[in-house]
Amino acid sequence: MKQLLLSAAVASALSLSSYGFADGPIDSTIYGKVNVSVVNQDSGSSDQWKLNSNASRLGVKGKTEIADGLYAVYKAEFEVCVDDGDCKGQTFTQRNIMGGIRGSFGTIWAGHHDTPTKLAQNKIDLFNDLEGDMKNTFEGENRVSNMVAYSSPEINGFAATVAMIPAEGADVDQDGQDDTGLADGMSYSVSYTMDNLYVALAGDQDVDKQDLVRLVAQYTIDDLQLGLMYQQNEDNLGTKDESGFFISAAYKIDKTTLKAQYGSIEDDVDGDKEETLSLGADYKLAKSTKLFLFYTDNTDSSVGSADVEDSAFGVGMEHKF
Repeated sequence: MKQLLLSAAVASALSLSSYGFADGPIDSTIYGKVNVSVVNQDSGSSDQWKLNSNASRLGVKGKTEIADGLYAVYKAEFEVCVDDGDCKGQTFTQRNIMGGIRGSFGTIWAGHHDTPTKLAQNKIDLFNDLEGDMKNTFEGENRVSNMVAYSSPEINGFAATVAMIPAEGADVDQDGQDDTGLADGMSYSVSYTMDNLYVALAGDQDVDKQDLVRLVAQYTIDDLQLGLMYQQNEDNLGTKDESGFFISAAYKIDKTTLKAQYGSIEDDVDGDKEETLSLGADYKLAKSTKLFLFYTDNTDSSVGSADVEDSAFGVGMEHKF
């Protein structure tokens, strides 16, 4: 029933947009992307080919002016699984969903959404949603529920977002007691953007049972884009205390973009280490369409045990609309 209602809502939105109603007092955009890849994945114990749908999505977003200079803003974004039509047993799964108020003071918003810490990494993850996605190696790539946030306007290149995450009775700080406050978990980011430079400081407190801080930088020199992240995180039980770095580089040659990235993080508690290496290239067929290929090697090293290595090679296509 939920799937039927969602399908009807999307169809209605598309119909209204085609008749031009979205150009009036309601300013909305239907958007999405299809990203599919054919991948050979070798985990040592198995070697198989797969067709993957890499966070393909459909969404609607926009704003409605409710007073002079004051807007209601909204987004409803859902993942669709192009490979087999099954997103964890459903046709659609929820991605970023939010609603809020925007004015000259900034934006006050709430919903189920990527944290400020996750958003602060900007575009340094060049293999996002693929096997080389930094979330497979680093903590902090969280999308959480019940988030209440404030995002400032950009002032002289500076911008900030702070989010409070009520636990609603869950024991997020792992102290053995239920947490019922408004700010049981918190996430923040402060960024500075000037010309081709982007720098951000971000962190989490009691988010996904972690305390975390990361520093991100991205710089573009002509056709070369460089990215860097340094991160420290520890869990609430003291069983994990990690620090590591992540670097990336992309270079454009006409319609082709060559890409590479490497990340490494080590646990000071037990000496375990995780590494990720990805190489690839994108070829632009049109403004909204590209072909891509990639190779990724993810390695987990545990003290006293053999390394666990997972490699993948894939080719795919992405079309945005």
